[in-house]
Amino acid sequence: MNQVLFEGRFLVSMISTMMHKGALQVRYGRMDWERMFRISDYHHVANIIYLGLLGNGGLVPERWMSRFFERYQEALRSGDSCEPAERELLTLLDMEKIPCVVLSSTTVRGLYELRETADMSPLKLYMSPESFTLVKGYLIDLGYETIQNFEECGERMRRVSGLYVDIYRKLPYKTRFYEREMREITLRARIRNGGESVRILSPEDRLVYRMASAAYAYVTDALLIRDMLDLFLYHRAWRDQIDETYVMKKLQGFRADALADKLLRLTYMWFGTKEDKEYMQARESEKPEDLTAFDTLENRIFSRGEQGKEKETDPQAIALNRLLTKLEEKESRKIKRQLFFKKMAERKRSVSRFFGWIFPDFKYMSSLYPLLEKAPLLLPFYWIVRGLRLMFGMLTGKNKNQP
Repeated sequence: MNQVLFEGRFLVSMISTMMHKGALQVRYGRMDWERMFRISDYHHVANIIYLGLLGNGGLVPERWMSRFFERYQEALRSGDSCEPAERELLTLLDMEKIPCVVLSSTTVRGLYELRETADMSPLKLYMSPESFTLVKGYLIDLGYETIQNFEECGERMRRVSGLYVDIYRKLPYKTRFYEREMREITLRARIRNGGESVRILSPEDRLVYRMASAAYAYVTDALLIRDMLDLFLYHRAWRDQIDETYVMKKLQGFRADALADKLLRLTYMWFGTKEDKEYMQARESEKPEDLTAFDTLENRIFSRGEQGKEKETDPQAIALNRLLTKLEEKESRKIKRQLFFKKMAERKRSVSRFFGWIFPDFKYMSSLYPLLEKAPLLLPFYWIVRGLRLMFGMLTGKNKNQP
């Protein structure tokens, strides 16, 4: 087993053990703890790993144990303030009658038995460009500041309280499939209880959004272990109440049904109990198991695409990757064209300014040489006169301020 796969499975095993209050059997001596901290921090699970390391702190260098503890403290503090802050913001948006759709919220924290093991999950809001400007202004007034830009799509903002708010004027993953299906999902969203303008997704559509986003994040090598854990907890909490036929039909529209379902099955392999795994086996009894496909998924997630990408076998992942690559290339060509035309326009302005200085307009020349008002045909002659005067002034060092 290569090091990347070993480290990834170690993290997953520790998370699963902490969730089910089991005993972790692992050879700690093999660990590069600086690397383990950076990997777990990247995947937003350092706060869970800290709890798993308690009682084994002597095996972890103090410097890195303290870094794990810092992430745990951050999660602990934010848990007390993020939910009230979310309610405050959504109430404000309702009062101001600003329409938006909640794609995901901090309610996912309620799925964790220990709230401090949850991530500082952002409140994600989708809205029109006009509403985007208003919402950003209100967030700034409330003390939020931008900490990340999502290209042309939106921004992530944060307040000292710890609440993250993602605001989108456009949705990421600019494929026609993703945009079309997400538009339909957001149009079906209903007004939240007690609200007027803020809408929320149904449980099925929230699952569709999570599974589709996981599939597209996987293809772009941005899928985190935390995303997989949130997906697992959400599906397990709602699986007996949602219409899975509807969910899979909608995922077909994203061109990601098989890939998303495979990722969901992987979450149950990672984090599920015996009963959870039996549930998935019954659900998928008609489908043969292909464990090598799951090895590819693991390799690619754990290595952020550095391993497994070239061995990708999932047809939907290959097709989506090809489509997204084409869109990126198209966007790159568009940006290059924009830069080219911008440079050409600047060059044109520079040339215009140069010739405007060499050959000023009639009004300006008339102010220097009043005789031009009576004899406009002499304009070229006075251009020559003005040019000679400027050259003479530069050669003699006189009349430096002469126009």
